[in-house]
Amino acid sequence: MRQLIAGNWKMNGISAALVEIEAMSRELSKKAPKCDVIVCPPATLISQAAQIVGGGILIGGQNCDAEPAGAFTGDISAEMLRDAGARAVIVGHSERRRLHGETDPMVAAKTRAAWRAGLFAIVCIGETLAERDAGRANAVCELQHSSSLPVGATPENTAIAYEPVWAIGTGRTPTLEEITAMHAHIRANLGAGIRILYGGSVSPANAREILHLKEVDGVLVGGASLKASDFLQIVAAANVIH
Repeated sequence: MRQLIAGNWKMNGISAALVEIEAMSRELSKKAPKCDVIVCPPATLISQAAQIVGGGILIGGQNCDAEPAGAFTGDISAEMLRDAGARAVIVGHSERRRLHGETDPMVAAKTRAAWRAGLFAIVCIGETLAERDAGRANAVCELQHSSSLPVGATPENTAIAYEPVWAIGTGRTPTLEEITAMHAHIRANLGAGIRILYGGSVSPANAREILHLKEVDGVLVGGASLKASDFLQIVAAANVIH
């Protein structure tokens, strides 16, 4: 199974930042990576980014509406992302759940929308620190997984990203044992084939040891994906292992 390295730029980047995607594409075109690579810039940059990248990178969106069109001011449909050049989309990120009140059924609807438009869906799940401290991490992730992932998920159209909410942007990561245990729990409920990514303060410093863990089929990278030099080191860590 090829690992998947996905970069989430979040609300960062204007046109000048495209030089980073250019640099990523230039380096990966010299030697095809042994992993799959997706970069998800802001929606305003998707079209330009898609025109820049070569065969080594796919461009993705960070969110989509569940509907194909309509009176939903400010929203972007999966079809619009596809038309702009995206080939993937992140749905259910913890920041969308926490700051925008997205529920599991909403995430499931967005996942179906992604498939409808021919986009690869990266479906995010993960527990808060309070939920982990209460011993509910497994139960929370199991419920999110079962409620956010519609029937029809395949390795070709979906990956799951486990992102412990308390590790995102904090510089704090679970222990390797905790990551392994949670990925094994998700795998037991998910079945074989669909990739399970780890997301939560992934950096060049810790990527290699995380990517070497059993059942870690890639990573969802936040801040470290904004700079080509950092992101390429993470991609290289996957290449070394697989």
